[in-house]
Amino acid sequence: MDLFFVSRARVQERPRLFGGVGEEAVRRLDFRALPERLPVFVDEQMRPVEPACSWFRHLAYLGRDPEDTLRHYAYIVLRLMEFLAERGRDLTTAAESDLVAYRRSRIELQDVPVGGTVWDREASVINTLLDWMVGQGLRRASPLRAVGSTNPLSTGMSRDMDIRHLTLRQYVFFRDVGLGGQSLDGEVDRAFRGQAPNRSRAAADLALTSGMRPQEWSTVLLPELAVGTRRPREGTEFDLQACAKYKKHRIAYVPPDALTSVDRFVLIERPEMAESMARALERRHRDLFVVAEIDYARRRLRGRWQGRARAFAWSVMPPKLRRITVHEGPAGLEPLAVFIGHGSLMLTSSSWDRVRYQAWDRMTAVCDDERAPQLPQKRWRFHDLRHTFALRLLDFLMRKTAERERTTGRAGTATLAEHIAFNPLLIVSRRLGHASPAVTYEYLRYLEDPMSYVDAAFAQWAAGEGDTYADIALRALRVEEAGHGATR
Repeated sequence: MDLFFVSRARVQERPRLFGGVGEEAVRRLDFRALPERLPVFVDEQMRPVEPACSWFRHLAYLGRDPEDTLRHYAYIVLRLMEFLAERGRDLTTAAESDLVAYRRSRIELQDVPVGGTVWDREASVINTLLDWMVGQGLRRASPLRAVGSTNPLSTGMSRDMDIRHLTLRQYVFFRDVGLGGQSLDGEVDRAFRGQAPNRSRAAADLALTSGMRPQEWSTVLLPELAVGTRRPREGTEFDLQACAKYKKHRIAYVPPDALTSVDRFVLIERPEMAESMARALERRHRDLFVVAEIDYARRRLRGRWQGRARAFAWSVMPPKLRRITVHEGPAGLEPLAVFIGHGSLMLTSSSWDRVRYQAWDRMTAVCDDERAPQLPQKRWRFHDLRHTFALRLLDFLMRKTAERERTTGRAGTATLAEHIAFNPLLIVSRRLGHASPAVTYEYLRYLEDPMSYVDAAFAQWAAGEGDTYADIALRALRVEEAGHGATR
């Protein structure tokens, strides 16, 4: 059994190799509206494996992202089908014991067992597939006997959101030393070997002050930030939808300080990157969306793509289209995306991961210096900047609300309209684009550091009056040394 992904470009790039068969294949893909990168399972005779292929086609029609969601699902289903095939079963004949055995092989028996979080995601995919098969009449019932809301595939563990955030000192250290190539004293570190420090610093500032997810800020376009058209010290806002999680629409606001950081990158580093790829883009212009007009009033791009005139609103452009969007710059064609690399149209998530890993290595190399802040056990993610934004904004709004109630003397007597307009949790929920305010409630537990309260509560229990922990340790060491001397 093999897994392939739909690619019209592969066929169109080699017309002589595929001939009329390739043209017919592309025609059928278009006729059935099958998207690029759709997973396709085939057997040894290159025949589609059902019902897996039909299920993925169904998910594609529902709008699931083939580049991300469906790709991850495909490898989960492939592993399951290969395991079942070794036991002489398939998706339509698998029994409960087969699925429980597969669960055990993944979380206990394989060389590197997966953790509970990873397995629960896989179990969710498998349960969704089985429920779909029951709905289509491919199975009479699911082989898994449910008890309440759980079944034999689930771990039964409840997990909180992994909310990690940075203090101001940690963020400055991450941005300036890790990403920006500075030394701890604020000078330029001559040993820094990273590329484009202004780009990395601008990305961090944009992520922190806007609260956008990595897929949102990393795919932003120059017109969306009004680069070259806005007035100095002026913020900007734009619509997010196609790049947002679940494609949930919201307005993203970027404050002036973050835009100043972006402008610095656009002015200093980006022109050289754009110039280095101009010739390559000219050769590929037929595969690119070449923008001829940027309509700022309607927030729309007009140009040519795939041999014909096209127009797109900024908000409906998915990451894949943004990656191939270019316009005529001073040196020729250049990407319209803000964050580009040397020879790349738009930095991918793996490229940003490399930037983050290198920054972490730089920080851990100097973490023993007393000027460096404390680092967590796990390296920071760019998504942690979104959590930091949420917590700082929530803390600020709650303090403002408390102050307003104190000055007006109307604590707890707000009208429904005032509650909707001024409630800190609802404001942060809307700003983050959460599907439900219940998700935002998780942040309440992180507004204060509970460990600091533990230290304060038990300080007098372990120490004498005026003693520090260092004093206690030193006194214990002296007692021990005196005991050894007496025994001699």
